[in-house]
Amino acid sequence: MKKIAFYLFSVLLIGVNAHSQEEASKPKVGHKNTNKFKQLYDEFSTPNMYRAASGAPGVAYYQQQADYKMDIVLDDKNAKLSGYETITYTNNSPDILKYLWVQLEQNKRAKDSKSPLIEGSGIAPVFQPSQFATEYLKQPLERGFNIQEVKDTNGKPLQHMINRTMMRVELPKALKSGEKFSFSIKWWYNINDHVVEDGRSGYEFFPKDGNRAYVIAQFFPRMAVYSDVEGWQNSQFWGRDEFALPFGNYEVNITVPADHILDGTGVLTNRKEVFSKTMMERYLKAKKSYTEPVLIVTQEEAEVAEKGFSSETKTWKLKAENVRDFGFATSRKFIWDMMAVKIGGKDIMAVSMYPKEGNPLWEDWSTKAVASTLESYSRMTFDYPYHKAISVHADQQGMEYPMICWNYGRPNEDGTYSDREKYGMMGVIIHEVGHNFFPMIVNSDERQWTWMDEGLNTFVQYVAEQDFGKKYPAALSPQDKHFPSDRGPARMIVPYMSGNQDYIAPIMTKGLNTYQFGNNAYGKPATALNILRETVMGHDLFDYAFKEYSRRWMFKHPTPEDFFRTMEDASAFDLDWFWRGWFYTTDWVDIGLKEVKKYYVSSEPNKFIKDLAKERGRDVSKLPPLVYMVEEGSEDYKEDMRNGTLLENAKPVNEYVMDNFTPEERKNIKQPKFFYNITFEKPGGLVMPIIVEYTYKDGTSKTETYPAQIWRFNDKEVSKAIASEKEIVSITIDPNLETADVDTSNNSWPREIRQSDFDQFKSKVKG
Repeated sequence: MKKIAFYLFSVLLIGVNAHSQEEASKPKVGHKNTNKFKQLYDEFSTPNMYRAASGAPGVAYYQQQADYKMDIVLDDKNAKLSGYETITYTNNSPDILKYLWVQLEQNKRAKDSKSPLIEGSGIAPVFQPSQFATEYLKQPLERGFNIQEVKDTNGKPLQHMINRTMMRVELPKALKSGEKFSFSIKWWYNINDHVVEDGRSGYEFFPKDGNRAYVIAQFFPRMAVYSDVEGWQNSQFWGRDEFALPFGNYEVNITVPADHILDGTGVLTNRKEVFSKTMMERYLKAKKSYTEPVLIVTQEEAEVAEKGFSSETKTWKLKAENVRDFGFATSRKFIWDMMAVKIGGKDIMAVSMYPKEGNPLWEDWSTKAVASTLESYSRMTFDYPYHKAISVHADQQGMEYPMICWNYGRPNEDGTYSDREKYGMMGVIIHEVGHNFFPMIVNSDERQWTWMDEGLNTFVQYVAEQDFGKKYPAALSPQDKHFPSDRGPARMIVPYMSGNQDYIAPIMTKGLNTYQFGNNAYGKPATALNILRETVMGHDLFDYAFKEYSRRWMFKHPTPEDFFRTMEDASAFDLDWFWRGWFYTTDWVDIGLKEVKKYYVSSEPNKFIKDLAKERGRDVSKLPPLVYMVEEGSEDYKEDMRNGTLLENAKPVNEYVMDNFTPEERKNIKQPKFFYNITFEKPGGLVMPIIVEYTYKDGTSKTETYPAQIWRFNDKEVSKAIASEKEIVSITIDPNLETADVDTSNNSWPREIRQSDFDQFKSKVKG
């Protein structure tokens, strides 16, 4: 009889399902597939022999090579730089090239530059006198490259055309695959004051002693990238998007005043010629010092040199292999210190150069920050392959080149400094040294995809900053238990993501065209990766995949798709929903608790089953014993309370339920006493995991994470049934603020009543 009754009940339920399916099968108006879990086939390029579907370089992957030999002369008196360079270009592509494109970034500052004309401006209500004079009275300075000659190796002039920041060099004959072509360029330009005129390189003038400190980059005509993705990357340099460059070998001779201290990209090949005996002894000591920097040039020695203004010159010779660029710094004001750091069994030199104006902050912390950064980044990616990393003090600067970078952070004249200045200096050093990995080695196209170097680097910067705070607790202020990073944690991106959508662009936007550059290129991608590591994937899976990407694309040119594909390929994590939401849209996270209903078990048929049986013409009394759920406060609940038919201990109605368990299982069975139906809603567009903390009446709590795929069938709301041995007294979504939820007012049950800002203000004011 049990089986017959159960069969009747099953038929009744099947009838309901069939009715629902019949309704669903009626023709509806067609619509585009907007499911948040749709694969990214529409957005991604088709894999090919150059770039595999796995995200790895393909079997036919290629990249060009550009080798340079340069003789550079610095005229310190006139702040002028002159150079003669020979470029040897190797065509490793399968294509035949008719011409070459050379980058001339200094032309961004030329008199006829179009860069200022693309920026909107208006009359300000008030000006500082110097600002007004610069804006409206001063004539444009003589800046930009002066190209004196472009010749082949036989001294024959090559036809060339300059279009703003790009120069096209016509080849005497087509350059076939596998062939090389060498040519020379002679040039000079007036160096800009980067403090007054802005710019990523230039000099700072110190009026008290009449000296300049030079940080020199983008100083020579540089080959553009030719690749399977863009062909020639000859997008103009407007000033924001940085640089796309091929790898090559460099031999650079730099002639400067004899009393200058100089360092730059590459190995110093004539150290014994340019170092004094004392400097050499200190250098050898620094190579064995792993805990404290050793001064190669002291502050006292630098202060003496400041007064010299030698009329003699000295040539520093640097040689670098497999680098994508070259930069150097020089001044008679520089203090110079170094220490060694072990990376992958090799000794790497961490180096700092700074004027006395940077002390005591720089002498205390710059080189230690360099060393700690190399350790952290090497752990997250690959062992740092170069022999040194240099941090150079430059006011208002933060810029990176292979093995060398410029960083701000200047104490007051009396040597005091604020926490903001200290942490700012440490943070920018970690960030710029980190750029050695992204994009100096993992060489993405900065001109097109700013986030691929800035965003990835800012993410690892956050990890490195926390490492630095742990390694050097003395660097932290007394009130800080960890390094106060200003980017990375999810909560920090909330103001941006909850802002006016008219002024927010997707991460997958060319950097030049984004509204809020810092948030778009640095903050949001760094936060996305941090969430991916901390909340979605976990450290083990994320770190393995991130290392795989970094190692696959060392000394190569990856695209965003190569990154996205590798992260999935190496982790078995389908992340298309994540990339689409975070990188291709401006959607935001907002997940809330719509309602929480409490249920009890009853031995009497509830209204649902009575109505269902009536609709289907079934006799309720002939149904088998069933477990009925009634909502607290409902009419069923009230009736059961009157009749005493609620089963508060959640005992099975009869042995039919227990038939589902073996005798051994029955001994250990736990019977829930409390039942809840929890409905989550998603007002925000981004799908994310639902992190829920359940707090029980006995004071204990439990956190459950429901994967993002819980939203795959309903993008608006989803319910979860919870059976619990203990009574739940409160529920909180995202208790540790891990998902960048822009509105936490709907994250709690019972709903928190929050005071308005004005009421909070009033409550703080006494009397």
